Amino acid sequence: MQQLAYKAYGEVTSRTANTGQIEYALFQDITQALKNVDEVETPQPAVWADAIDRNLKLWQILSTDLVSDANELDPVLKRNLIALAESVRQISYHVLSRKAEIIELIEINEIIMQGLEGRSSSPADVAAE
Repeated sequence: MQQLAYKAYGEVTSRTANTGQIEYALFQDITQALKNVDEVETPQPAVWADAIDRNLKLWQILSTDLVSDANELDPVLKRNLIALAESVRQISYHVLSRKAEIIELIEINEIIMQGLEGRSSSPADVAAE
């Protein structure tokens, strides 16, 4: 039964959303979780850590996809996104150790979301900041 549900979900997803739309939705959901944590003066530690962890996992998945031979993005864009993913990892650990602010992760994700929508700001620009 579960396999049928997964199959149906996959078929609906492939008919209703392209990869960019799915990526955008993931970034939007996780960025909102980061914003929710940032807006609270003293967030619950588990909720705070979960938001950061979800963001890290998203970037790890993206990194894995970027190094895949099946990924057809421009090689320069791939390298820039991989470098950005590494920056996100480092910033995340700094946020977890209270050496950086969560807003840095939010800003990176928002710029990526703009790119997914087709607006300006390249990953190279973000990595340079």
